[in-house]
Amino acid sequence: MNTDLLEARLNLLAVMRNIEDLPPLDPETGAMIQDWHTAIDFVVRGGPRAGLAFEHGQCRHIEGPPPSADIKLFFFSPAHLNAMFAGTSNPIPLRGFSKLGFLKREFTALTQRLEHFLRPTAGKLADPAYLRTNTLLTLFTGVFAVRHLAEHDPIAARLAMATPRGSVQFVIESEGPLAHLVYGDSGVVAGKGGLEHPSAITWFADWETANGILNGQMDPFTTAGKGLFRVEGLVPIADKSSLIMKRTAKFLE
Repeated sequence: MNTDLLEARLNLLAVMRNIEDLPPLDPETGAMIQDWHTAIDFVVRGGPRAGLAFEHGQCRHIEGPPPSADIKLFFFSPAHLNAMFAGTSNPIPLRGFSKLGFLKREFTALTQRLEHFLRPTAGKLADPAYLRTNTLLTLFTGVFAVRHLAEHDPIAARLAMATPRGSVQFVIESEGPLAHLVYGDSGVVAGKGGLEHPSAITWFADWETANGILNGQMDPFTTAGKGLFRVEGLVPIADKSSLIMKRTAKFLE
């Protein structure tokens, strides 16, 4: 297994894609990017490629090169990209030299805001708005990590192979379907929102329960016994999806 490559794919295609969802969840982030009109292309030699496009106060994450990128950042290897995410290295700018100040100040502040929401503490989670945001971003990170884990992590690959073809969607009672996974002959596809006819449903009674289970602070069996958590439909799809998603933390700690 190429651990550096897997970590790079998770960082660029599962973690960084949360920047797309953060502005509508966090007013401070929304205000931060309100006047941004730029696209950033992240190019990793021997690894993944992705982009972020900012326009009209919104961000769009693109798997692959963004159209008309005015900033292009190059990484010599997946390990180089991972070092940037760890804060120990910098990318090589290939385009957008006039925007280096923007990258060091505004864009760095944005990534720090994302990190704030992805690294919870008991004090932060006492705020209901923070709890909701952390829960959503944790769920999205796990869901969008599944394909990359199934393709590059031997344990996750075995779990994915043993998963029946079908789908699972993740539901919080107060807001309905939030994300889903579809297992097909060509692999795993992740998405936000619900499906018309999911094969299985992973249901959480509230944000506190979802956060506790997703962050490994609550036991699913105990919460199920209290009526706060349940799995419906084709249970093996939901169970194996949960086991694969838990592998995410092993590579992103």
